[in-house]
Amino acid sequence: MPNQIVVAGALIVGPNLLVAQRDRPPELAGLWELPGGKAAPGESDAAALARELDEELGVQVSVGARLGADVVLDESTILRAFLVTQTGGSVSARDHRALRWVTAAELDALDWVPADRAWLADLAAVLAVPRR
Repeated sequence: MPNQIVVAGALIVGPNLLVAQRDRPPELAGLWELPGGKAAPGESDAAALARELDEELGVQVSVGARLGADVVLDESTILRAFLVTQTGGSVSARDHRALRWVTAAELDALDWVPADRAWLADLAAVLAVPRR
């Protein structure tokens, strides 16, 4: 039974998704991911994701629907993604090498962290729906 939840946020503005380039650990440095991080013991997924995105990106978000299926990272860790909407702050790379806004057409061209590849079809589907 997994005891560590890692949460990731899909911040979408118009036709664009915010992706973050990892700076560490060395085996993942340079790869792209949905930003997020580990939930603290007793912390809800939504609270953890809001905290992590504030720490990593300087943005406040409301956490929405789940995105795709859980990804099992190892015997004790599950990665879970959510759609998020920015409610405050401004996006800046505090914990990543770089940030980039991408469209659905650019998803497959990115060098993704392996676990996040599981959500590419889900992300493409969400990005295909027009937003205001």
